[in-house]
Amino acid sequence: MNLKQLLRDFADLLFPRCCEGCDRTLQGNEATICTLCRISLPRIGTGGLNSESLQFKFVNLPEVLSTHSFLLFTKRGKVQKLLHALKYKGNKDVGLLLGQMFGQELKASGHLPDAEVILSIPLHSAKRKQRGYNQSDLLAEGFSMATGIPWSGTALERVKYTATQTGKTKMERRENVQGVFSVKPGFAPKSVMLIDDVLTTGATLEECARTLLTTGCEEFHILTIALAQH
Repeated sequence: MNLKQLLRDFADLLFPRCCEGCDRTLQGNEATICTLCRISLPRIGTGGLNSESLQFKFVNLPEVLSTHSFLLFTKRGKVQKLLHALKYKGNKDVGLLLGQMFGQELKASGHLPDAEVILSIPLHSAKRKQRGYNQSDLLAEGFSMATGIPWSGTALERVKYTATQTGKTKMERRENVQGVFSVKPGFAPKSVMLIDDVLTTGATLEECARTLLTTGCEEFHILTIALAQH
């Protein structure tokens, strides 16, 4: 056993590292999410009712060529616990890891979209300052690491502060995000991936796509770590 391993084992003894999904103590080379949780997290996959429901999320926006979600979000489930750790407990590693896992599995499935760039959904500067980072940036970075597709966290900007979407109807969500985004001058790739944490009604992602359409973007692929059940 080398010195690095000895030091890590000693540190784990004093300050046990726990899985963000199940709170079990991490063993050996495990990091952030234990092996059992990585295997058992509820995947959406490419068949079944949950994957079919993705097809109808953006029917009013034909420029959205594909929609992919990695995991199924259920209240008080492991996916909610992981995203809570990412957004509210400051665990950035969760975002990087989930983005990387999503990218690896989508690539292995043969369904990785062909796009020029990955864009993260921006936070308003006030909310970003409060949180210290944008969780979507971490998801985009992890996905980029796994796929080699470049990403940007600055091409899109949220120029208006909005109330939370939680608890709002689909129409209220659309109204809440109208006109809140702007695009960096000169940014106009033809094909874009948009990545975010949870897909509920899709109002925020749709508004991002509509904003990008005005600058010359023509094709969109929607990526989210989780799909919320209704």
